[in-house]
Amino acid sequence: MSLVALVACLTLQSPLVPVARVEHPPIDEMSGIVKSRRWAGVYWVHNDSGDQARVFAIRADESAVMPGQQNRKEDAGKVEPVPPEFPGLAINQAVNTDWEDIAYDGQNLYLADVGNNNNARRDLAVYVVSEPNPFDARSATPTTRYPVAYLDQADFPPAGDKPFDCEAVFARGGNLYFLTKHRSPVGMPVGATNLYVLSLRSARADRVNVLRKVASLQGLPGWVTAADVSDDGRRLAILMQAPGQAVWTFDLEGPESGWLRKPSAKVEFSGARQCEAICWDGPDTVRITNEQRDVFTLRVG
Repeated sequence: MSLVALVACLTLQSPLVPVARVEHPPIDEMSGIVKSRRWAGVYWVHNDSGDQARVFAIRADESAVMPGQQNRKEDAGKVEPVPPEFPGLAINQAVNTDWEDIAYDGQNLYLADVGNNNNARRDLAVYVVSEPNPFDARSATPTTRYPVAYLDQADFPPAGDKPFDCEAVFARGGNLYFLTKHRSPVGMPVGATNLYVLSLRSARADRVNVLRKVASLQGLPGWVTAADVSDDGRRLAILMQAPGQAVWTFDLEGPESGWLRKPSAKVEFSGARQCEAICWDGPDTVRITNEQRDVFTLRVG
């Protein structure tokens, strides 16, 4: 095995140690995270199912951002703490049935209401929100809501395995991609995922948009709970959870049907509890959050 191949297969099996912890009380079950490209040092996060339709802006130290604060270097250390009752940024005309991930293309936030534990939902959708100014806005209204459904799902729920849940969404090249989370007939994790695509150029708000399957991946150490694409669109990071915890990365070269054929890196870890969100935090580093408010960084390059 070459040195390059050896490095690509290195695994980290010791427990991850949190680099920060989100203390703002309303952020109590983080399920998605993206890093802003417009607002330096800002990340957008949201809670899991059952919460209000809202997002939160947080900093790298995981402190919350609210309107009226400044975002200048000379104001560092002078920002007043955010009151614990600050509710975040409301998303008008939206419902959080089961928001499982958030995607970002540098202009828009895509809030994916696609959690589907029992594979019985017929109201899956994605809300598109122009990225707001976290230092000014208290609410935002989606520019559109795209209803979505899987082309190959005929029964609600299907008999046997349940491969139509989704907790991982990313945007690239004018498309939105969905990586599914699979369950056995008795609800146990299945180490497999399917990659589906939605063309944003042809998507419409007045009809159900059919998601087309373009690739599959077997033999994963756990089920897929989040994904993110690098700012340059060249690398994909997939987070896995239960029974094994890992991040796999893929080089997005050539047609999308071949993206999942061979991971460029596999990094295993442990002890991070229920990890549900991931975003790129640099060329070779990802940021991971769990539902227990912990934040981790992991080198994957």
